[in-house]
Amino acid sequence: MLRAMSKPLSVALVQLDAGEDVEANIVTAARLANEAAAGGARLVALPEYLQYRGPDAGYRASARPIPGPHTVPFEHIAQRYGCWILVGSLAEASGDERCFNTSVLLAPDGSCAATYRKIHLFDIDVEAGPFDRESARVAPGERAVTVDVEGITFGLSVCYDLRFPELYRTLAMRGATVLTVPSSFTERTGRDHWEVLLRARAIENGAWVIAPAQVGGAPQHRSYGRSMVVDPWGTVVAQASDVVGIVRAEIDPGRVAAVRRQIPSLANRRPAAYDLG
Repeated sequence: MLRAMSKPLSVALVQLDAGEDVEANIVTAARLANEAAAGGARLVALPEYLQYRGPDAGYRASARPIPGPHTVPFEHIAQRYGCWILVGSLAEASGDERCFNTSVLLAPDGSCAATYRKIHLFDIDVEAGPFDRESARVAPGERAVTVDVEGITFGLSVCYDLRFPELYRTLAMRGATVLTVPSSFTERTGRDHWEVLLRARAIENGAWVIAPAQVGGAPQHRSYGRSMVVDPWGTVVAQASDVVGIVRAEIDPGRVAAVRRQIPSLANRRPAAYDLG
């Protein structure tokens, strides 16, 4: 059920260009998150692979507990400004050789409101493009996650999840009206797929989509950028340029109700007809 009393939510997306220096990446991300919060954002959203982009061994070595040392700077910012912070994704230590790729939502008091471990891992081989086996360094999560943010239900996801519409339909059916997609989308696939997929997930679920992204990077890890906010009609209401920085928008929960009333895709579902057996 939509919550008609929810107020508009000001959001700021931080676009980063993380490399192999974990400490420098955290410092830069925290500086920009602080700037975004100081500018009045109630929600600051950062991208995937926040603390490290580089070879697998370095990524595994960068893993830490959550909450832990890599969340502390953002906890302080949340407390200082009384805002929500989506720490897009961090390598979460698992006690095994592989870590989790984990998205963390911090509440205004700095506490951990929710964590989501990326379910779909980026195991791909694109002709004349990137090759990756995320499953070599990351263990998959096992559950979809929704969380309340000031009366608005958020559905959490990470990057490659974007290609699996069944996850977003599940989140929408659980009440999500805002879908978060922190990403490090590859430059090669991003040119053709990034905006198309974000808009599709917004349209088919009548939901806002918030997608902070990495940009640039070393040739073997080059990311597309173009962080964006998409409204429930599929209109891009804010988009970053091709540099590190901040892009701002306002999320109006009433827009969800208006779009879902006009095109009631969720209400018109016929699950009994979708049996794959």
